[in-house]
Amino acid sequence: MAGGTQRISPTAHYTAEVWARNGLAPAELRTLQGRLLHLALAPINAAGQRRFGLSIEPFLLARHRGIDALLSSAIDAGEIGQVVELAAGLSPRGWRFHQRYGARIDYIETDLPEMAARKRAALTRAGDLDDHHRVTALDATRPTGPGSLTELVSGLDPKRGTAIITEGLLNYLPRGQLLGTWTRFAGALAGFPHGRYYSDLHLDDRSSRPVDLFRLALAGFVRGRVELHFTSTAEVEQHLQSCGFISASVRRGDRSIPDPAPGAELVHVIEARTDPES
Repeated sequence: MAGGTQRISPTAHYTAEVWARNGLAPAELRTLQGRLLHLALAPINAAGQRRFGLSIEPFLLARHRGIDALLSSAIDAGEIGQVVELAAGLSPRGWRFHQRYGARIDYIETDLPEMAARKRAALTRAGDLDDHHRVTALDATRPTGPGSLTELVSGLDPKRGTAIITEGLLNYLPRGQLLGTWTRFAGALAGFPHGRYYSDLHLDDRSSRPVDLFRLALAGFVRGRVELHFTSTAEVEQHLQSCGFISASVRRGDRSIPDPAPGAELVHVIEARTDPES
C-alpha cells in the first residue's frame, strides 16, 4: 500500500490548495506543489466547465462539506467525542473542528510517516496541536500491530462515541482490500457506545459520459487505476452492513450540502453506524 499511497499523493497537495482557495484551510497547509498543480489543471477545469458544465473543484468541495455536515451533526448531538481521520493528507478538517469544538472532542489525524510528519509540522506552525488534536503515523490498510488502526483504537476512551473518517481513499483500493478495510472499521467502532464511519465514494455509472471522462481524468492525474466497485447506493449499503455495520446510508453529494455547484452529483457520501439509530 505504500506504493499506492505514494501514487495518489499529488491529490493531497491539489486538494490542500482547493481547500485554502475556498476559505477552508490555513495558509500553513498550502504547498508549492499544490499551487503548481492547481495552475496546471486550470485549463482542464475550464474545458470541462465549458463542455459539460463540470469541473473538479465542486465535487471535491461537495465530498468535504458533506462529511463535515454529518460529523458536525453527530458531535452536536453529543454522540461523538473522538474522531480518527485516516489517510488525512493535508486535509484541514482536523484544524477546523479543533477550532470549532476545542476540548469537546479529541481529533486524531493519521497518515503514513512522511505525510504525517509534514502535516504535524504544518499544524505546529499554525499553532493548532495540543492534547485534543494530534497527528500520528498509521497505515490505514495494516490489519494489526504497530501503526495500525487496531492499535490506535485500543488506546481511546471506550466510554466516548467515536467516528472514523476516510476521504479520497476508497476508490484507490482493490475491492477485496476495501471490504476488508470496512470490516476492520466496523470491528474497531463496535466497542464504543456510538460508532460512525464517514467517507466519500464514486459509483460506476458508465451511462454518464461526464462521469466516465472524470474517472479517466482522475486516473491520469494520480497516475494509476481508479476503482469503481459499485453501481448503486443500495449495493454499497448492503456491503457495509455485511461488513458489520448495523446501518448505512449513501447520499449523493448534491443532496448532502446546501447550494451545491454542478459536479457535486459525481460523488456520494457514506454514513455507517455500529450503534442503533435512536
